[in-house]
Amino acid sequence: MKMFSRMAEQKIAEAMAKGEFDHLPGAGKPLVIEDLSHVPEELRMSYKLLKNAGILPEELQLQKECVQLRDLLHACHEAGEQQRISRRLTEKSLRLRMLLEERGLNTSSVFCEYESAVRQRLEE
Repeated sequence: MKMFSRMAEQKIAEAMAKGEFDHLPGAGKPLVIEDLSHVPEELRMSYKLLKNAGILPEELQLQKECVQLRDLLHACHEAGEQQRISRRLTEKSLRLRMLLEERGLNTSSVFCEYESAVRQRLEE
């Protein structure tokens, strides 16, 4: 293992000497450290991978869509359109409940904490 560390350090030193690290985006700025304290420890790696890939788990995608549909419903003043949006919201909410029950997430205390943190962020 020490050999790999030394090789890595050597490659980094060579790259620095060549100036390959000069003018990188964010150079001279502090690192942005992401606060993952609201995510349960056992879910952090998968959360980070999904987030970096721009993918939401299906239950979070459904929650996001429900929030968007509620916003649309509040902004809409046409009766026919309100009914259509309301129907879609009901369908999405039902699918979300079924999915949570199917995965046993509606009773998980870990998921409930995580869900409330994500819901708060989505509603901001």
